Amino acid sequence: MLEIEMKFPVEALPSVREKLLSLTADPPVKRREEDQYFNASDRDFADTDEALRLRRIGSANFATYKGPRAAGDTKTRTEIEVCLREGDETAIQFEKFLRCLGFRPVAKLQKDREIFHLERGGFRIEACLDCVAGVGNFVELEILAPEEQYQAARRVLLSLADEIGLKNPVTLSYLEMLLDARGGTTE
Repeated sequence: MLEIEMKFPVEALPSVREKLLSLTADPPVKRREEDQYFNASDRDFADTDEALRLRRIGSANFATYKGPRAAGDTKTRTEIEVCLREGDETAIQFEKFLRCLGFRPVAKLQKDREIFHLERGGFRIEACLDCVAGVGNFVELEILAPEEQYQAARRVLLSLADEIGLKNPVTLSYLEMLLDARGGTTE
C-alpha cells in the first residue's frame, strides 16, 4: 500500500476543525502519539529517505517502516505497519530487539492528534489536526491506496485541501522538522 499524504503548517487549528466537522458526521478521535525513531547501522535513513519507528498510543504499540518518498507534490511512500502486543514491556523489548540488530535511537517525537475520517471519491481520508511538540501545528491529509490508484487519490487530496482552504504544503516529515529545530542533533 502507498501512503499518500499532504501536510500543511497552520497558525491555529480551530478554524480547520470547524470546517472538518461540517464535512463529516463522525466525531473526531483525540489521542497522544509517542514515536521513537531508529536508524540502521548499514545505511543512514536520512540519506535513503526511509523511516523506522515504534509508535505508542496509550498501551498500544506499532512498528512502522516507511520507504523512500516518490517525487511529486504529495508525500507518497510505501508504508508497512505491524501491530505489536500492548504494554510497556513490549515496547522495551522491541527497542532492545532493534538495538541488538544494530539499530540506534534517533529521536522521540510527541504529538497530540485529533483524527477525522471522511469519504471522498471512493477513498477513506484521514484528516489529522496535529500539535507536534517542538515543531508546531499542522493539518495532515492522508489516503492509503494501492499504487494503481495513486493519481486518483492524489486528486482527491488536492481537492479536499482546496475545499478546506489549506495552502503551502510541506513534504518534510515531523522527524525532519524536529531535527532541524534541534540543529540536526539526535536524542
